Parts: sequence; structure tokens; C-alpha cells
Amino acid sequence: MRSTITVVEFGTSKIVALIAEVSSRQRCDIIGAGNAAYDGYSEAHWNNPANVNAALQSAIQKAEEQAKTTVRDVYCGVPGQFSKVFTVESKVELQGTDPHVTARDIEALFDIADQQVKDLPGLPIHRSPAWFVVDDGKRTLEPINLHGNELRSLISYVKADQFFIADVSERLRALGKVPFGFFSTPMGSAILYISDEERDRTAVLIDIGYLNTEVMLVQGDTIIHHKVIPIGGGHMSADLAYGLDISLDSAEQIKRSFVFGTQNNQTAFEITATNGAAQTFERSDVESKLMPRADELCEAIDSAIKDSGIRLGNWSSIYLTGGGLAINKGGREYLSEKLGRPVRELPRKAVKLSSPIYASALGLLDLIIDTRSEAVASQSGVRAFFRNLFGG
Repeated sequence: MRSTITVVEFGTSKIVALIAEVSSRQRCDIIGAGNAAYDGYSEAHWNNPANVNAALQSAIQKAEEQAKTTVRDVYCGVPGQFSKVFTVESKVELQGTDPHVTARDIEALFDIADQQVKDLPGLPIHRSPAWFVVDDGKRTLEPINLHGNELRSLISYVKADQFFIADVSERLRALGKVPFGFFSTPMGSAILYISDEERDRTAVLIDIGYLNTEVMLVQGDTIIHHKVIPIGGGHMSADLAYGLDISLDSAEQIKRSFVFGTQNNQTAFEITATNGAAQTFERSDVESKLMPRADELCEAIDSAIKDSGIRLGNWSSIYLTGGGLAINKGGREYLSEKLGRPVRELPRKAVKLSSPIYASALGLLDLIIDTRSEAVASQSGVRAFFRNLFGG
């Protein structure tokens, strides 16, 4: 049986809509994709509330036209700036003459954690475990039937800004759509793009958007630390526009073509001004305007990782995505140098939608499909049981 899923992801410069057909045989076939530029958000508020509906309608309409269908129900992603990650460590004593972990112990563990976060601000949209430990044993995500006296766990919760939920719901209804559910966009990206093995060793996902950057530390099945930095690729372009006295569009062209590192052949950048005249800028002039902001961003990312209080191991992976440094030749290597650790390119999960524009939306779609399938199908395996229990 096939079903259709529509997801909308709110980036800092674009709204993205995907329409996918899902079946038991073929996990996902994306039949429609659309995006629309808008002014995004800052400090958990729309920068231009008046143009959000038009961009939202345009993105969905483009996806519908490509898919040759009209959708009604829409799943929405909640951006990191409109949500918060909370982690709670809880424990229970194992009971019985032969104490071992049962499903009832897992439920009790989560009941305790739920009580600890219930009064924290926001609406819960996700909860999942980073690890379980029986007594002083090894961390695991499959503790069922392990023998011991005490079960402990680190559990992560994502709570969404109530304003965002209410506002987006109202906007969708105004367009004749039904808000069918809200999911954590950062969580979807972290789980889709970082393998189970890498998450078990604790990994980092850095998403440099147009107006902000998200730094996520990921462990087990969840994000255990999330930091939003109010700097993105757009700030580099704005610095170029102001410093070189050119339009923002021209500055964006220069920024995208800028090659990081000293080993490059760039000596000048040529653009066409609004009056049609050609303008040329020496690389040294461009560097003096762009690099201070790039360095500021790299330092902020480094501080976000170090200030998390979470120690990365020698085998911990760091991934970079988004339209900031990731699209610039040498950008990832430049960030690696600043962090003192290798930074990897994000794995490609869809050949047709390999652009960074769709990366977060694909992660969101994957998270929603997982949650839906687990809700309606009986799955075998302990890890599947946990994911059913935690919900999305």
C-alpha cells in the first residue's frame, strides 16, 4: 500500500517542500520538490512575517506541480532556533529474585524523566535515548534482559516554541492545508546523515545556514547538545556588500566563488554592477572584508563544542553541511584547521536532491517516515521497540 507524505522545512533563507510516496517495498520515492526564498528568522522571530505565507504557498505549489497532485496534510519541521534540547539522566532499581531489565523498567525510567522536564518551556516533539547502563557496565541502546541491580539512562527531549507551532498551523490553514504534525528538523538531520556506529562514539554535525549556524553533538539515537550561533553565510555576504559598496546579490556571488586557503589562483573577482558596468576587486580587498567574519564563525563553532562539556574521543566524527563554508572550495578544510580536527562532507542520501538546500528537508522526511512506520507496523528487534516507545 502506497501513501503520500508532504513535509515543509523552514530554513533561514528558504522554505523547502517535499512530496514523497512511501510503500513497504520501496521506502521512499520523492515525486515533488519545491523551494522559495524569504527573509527567514532571527532570535526565534520571523524577520518579515508578511512574506512567510507567500513563500510557504510557493514552495508547496512548486512541489505539487512537479508531483502532479494536490496535497492536504502537511508535516512541518521545527528549526533549531524555535526549539530547545534538554537532557535528563534518570535511574531505576531492578526488581525480582533474578533482577534484569524489562520493558516495564524502561517505561518507569522514562516516566521519571518525563516528570523532570514537564515544567520546562515548550511543547515536546521528540524524546529518545543517548544510552543505557546497567550497574557499571558498558553503554548500550539494547539493555533488555541485561542482569544487574540498577538501570540508568541519558534521555534527550526536544521542546518546540509554542509560538512557532501556533503560527505555522494558522498559516497552513489559511492556505487550505492541514498541519498534520511537527518534528525536530535538527534531529532528522542528525539521525539520517550520521551512522549508528559514529553516533555511538559521539559525533558533531555543523549546519551553517544563511543567518545562523547550528552545532549539534549527537550520541546514541539523539542530540545531547544543541547550540544556535547567530552568524551564517549571509553575514559574510553582508560584510562584503558594506565593505565593497556593492549590492547584496553581487556580494553573494563573490562569497560563493571565494576559495579558502593560501594555495589558490584567485587574484581578483569581477562582477556586473546594477548599471551594467563591470567591477573588479582585488582578492586582498575581498579577504579583508570576508575573513574576519569567517574567523569569528569558526571560533564560535569551536567554543560551542568545547563549552558543551562533552568530551569528543579520538574517533569522534565531525560533519559540515549548509550553504555557508560547505559550498566554498577549501571551506571545510579551513574549518578543520581552526577546530584542529578533520571535518567531513555530509554523505549524499538522494542523487536528485544533492544540493545543500534539501539536506535538512531530507532528514526531516526520513524522521517522519520512521515515526509513521513504527506507529502502524509491528517491528521486531529491541532497538525498534525503543523507537516505538519514545515516539517522535
